[in-house]
Amino acid sequence: MNYKNKFLTLYLLFLTPMILAEQADRDMPIEIESDSMLVDDNRSISVYKGDVILTQGTMIIKGDELTVKEDKQGFQHSTSKGNPTSFKQKRDGMDSYIEGKASRIEYDGHMDKVHLYDKASVKRGNDTVYGDYIIYDANAEIAQAMSGTTKDNAGKNSKKTRTRAIIIPKKAK
Repeated sequence: MNYKNKFLTLYLLFLTPMILAEQADRDMPIEIESDSMLVDDNRSISVYKGDVILTQGTMIIKGDELTVKEDKQGFQHSTSKGNPTSFKQKRDGMDSYIEGKASRIEYDGHMDKVHLYDKASVKRGNDTVYGDYIIYDANAEIAQAMSGTTKDNAGKNSKKTRTRAIIIPKKAK
């Protein structure tokens, strides 16, 4: 990738208006539906399996398996797995949503960061970013997408992947 393309990609990912999740969602109750549930209070962990649907306000997470842990400070950390797993949430003060898909989505409640792994995509309005790994830092309002080289069964580099962004121009008023 040449210097101008790197700059354009960084500009689009870091300097464009970022995603702000609906702030009221944090105070809403969490409802989780699944085929089975295991709660281990001693380890502060809950595991939900089979057609998992988590709802909290406008946020919806769907996956095959969801693990929720609470750290000693009371922050929630979760990992959702699926083929794919997905999330959708209303943007704060707007009539639009942010949506994401990946094989695995991890949320760090202490740092307020979302990590999307493997075949990841994030859509905001009509714009979409694709990559092997996408991280969104809600506190700093920064998103970053990365891709790399995959390995074959023998451990040799087999396929180079690239990040991709599709940005739909705003119509002039």
